[in-house]
Amino acid sequence: MKGGQSKAEATSTDQRGRKPGKKTTKDPNKPKRPPSAFFVFLDDFRREFNLANPNNKSVATVGKAAGAKWKSMSEEEKAPYASKAESRKTEYVKSMQQYNMKLASGTNRGEDEESKSEVDEAGGSEEEEEDE
Repeated sequence: MKGGQSKAEATSTDQRGRKPGKKTTKDPNKPKRPPSAFFVFLDDFRREFNLANPNNKSVATVGKAAGAKWKSMSEEEKAPYASKAESRKTEYVKSMQQYNMKLASGTNRGEDEESKSEVDEAGGSEEEEEDE
């Protein structure tokens, strides 16, 4: 291997110290991060752009046009989007606090156990029929 590392050393961990091949599972109940002011603007801009250019199929064209318009806008023009983004961020912070409290109390784990028990019950009835 280049750099004086053996194959075992090179594959033992990645840059963050995690072992390769180990994927972390995402919690579907975790709130999504809020969009920035630009992405709030992009939602509105995309609708307008697609109405003005119905034959456009390129995502890159929309992105480039949105970026150019965002750069040309003054701070006063960007202010409504920044305020929307800030309000979404405060909602996100509140929902993350609730989510973290549920994790601390173990509520989310209980929901997972319920779904597993329902699966076990369905599978268990087949096993009971086989035993008889």
